[in-house]
Amino acid sequence: MAEEAITKHTTRNVVAGCIGNVLEWYDFALYGFFAPVIAKLFFPTEDQISSLLATFGVFAVGFLMRPLGSVIFGILGDRVGRKKALEISVVMMAIPTTLIGVLPTYADVGLLAPVLLTFIRIIQGVSVGGEFTGSISFVVEHAPPNRRGFYSSWTAFSLLGGILLGSAISSLITNVLTEAQVQSFGWRLPFLLGIVIGAVGLFLRQGLDESPTFKRLKAAGQLSKRPIRDAVKNHSREILTVIGATCVGSVNFYMIFVYMTTFLSTETHLLLSTALDINTVSMVVLMVITPFMGLLSDRIGRKPVLIAGCLIIAVFAYPLFIVLTKGNATYDLLAQLVFALGLSMVFGPFGAMMVELFPTKIRMSAVSIGYNVGFAVFGGTAPFVATYLIKATGDKLSPSYYLVLASVISLIVFVGLRESFKDKVE
Repeated sequence: MAEEAITKHTTRNVVAGCIGNVLEWYDFALYGFFAPVIAKLFFPTEDQISSLLATFGVFAVGFLMRPLGSVIFGILGDRVGRKKALEISVVMMAIPTTLIGVLPTYADVGLLAPVLLTFIRIIQGVSVGGEFTGSISFVVEHAPPNRRGFYSSWTAFSLLGGILLGSAISSLITNVLTEAQVQSFGWRLPFLLGIVIGAVGLFLRQGLDESPTFKRLKAAGQLSKRPIRDAVKNHSREILTVIGATCVGSVNFYMIFVYMTTFLSTETHLLLSTALDINTVSMVVLMVITPFMGLLSDRIGRKPVLIAGCLIIAVFAYPLFIVLTKGNATYDLLAQLVFALGLSMVFGPFGAMMVELFPTKIRMSAVSIGYNVGFAVFGGTAPFVATYLIKATGDKLSPSYYLVLASVISLIVFVGLRESFKDKVE
């Protein structure tokens, strides 16, 4: 009975941590899904590509602030606790998201509109810098030793759930309202839900128990006084490993599951509503597969699963983009499902792999720095790079080259990685 109670207690903490992640990433994802609309309202120009470049440039700015967020929340998480860091991060996302829903457009206030939008994205970027890595550290430190891959995969599941929620609501808006209504007021509605979502997220996060490994260190007086300095000084190689490892997941995810709706609607002239429907279906499949890949990594190791995911993306990226340029909705869905399979093999073991590289006293700082620097450099810029490559080369297949390069970089990292699925997390 005692063991059953402990299991239920652990599961409750893991679920609560992951649910907050769902709410956080719903907020952050909306911007990417409504990029074509935001481009016209905040960055009006006769050249549609230039307008999109400006929009995705602001998207990238939010990501470039993630390393700052990793420092702030890394220190907070390693000095004060994972729980407090997770509570603050969800509030810092919800309020700015709601403000986007009431922002005046370029037609209303001129240049002030994109300036305000950029400032809000900066605040969101700082918040995201502590959210996902904080939840990964929290969940793995609560997980049974032989189930760290499975438990941590639910953080990726919850991230995808949040973005899926954003995708589903965006799809609903674009299907129910006319294009003129979406341009006028419809795009604002999902952002305005931010305040409600934030309140729910904060309520759930306040019910969390602190990480047991963190509590033991705190009780023993063994917390690091300077976790950022100690992480960089003593674990720089592992941090660089995380940066390289993020390349495939970040580029693949933000190109295929955020940018692709824009690509299909602007380059192949598929209806935006149809592109969002495809995105929603493929993300559901990605969500369902990811925990199984985390569980598989508990059985056979992190490396084989991670390496297989990289190979799928590297080998199939170019031919799949050929399919994606045909403007056929059925083929577009099938192509995205193949990308989903490869990405699930990266996402499933990834959280556990990162946490297993570092000791508890500097873990949140180290994981946050490596993960957020990698995602800022590779993920946040992926939609911008893809849009730029098409404009510069005139080749609609050019984004696939970036996908292949990203996969090869991470493949090299994973091949040289020390297997850690049987290590003890302390």
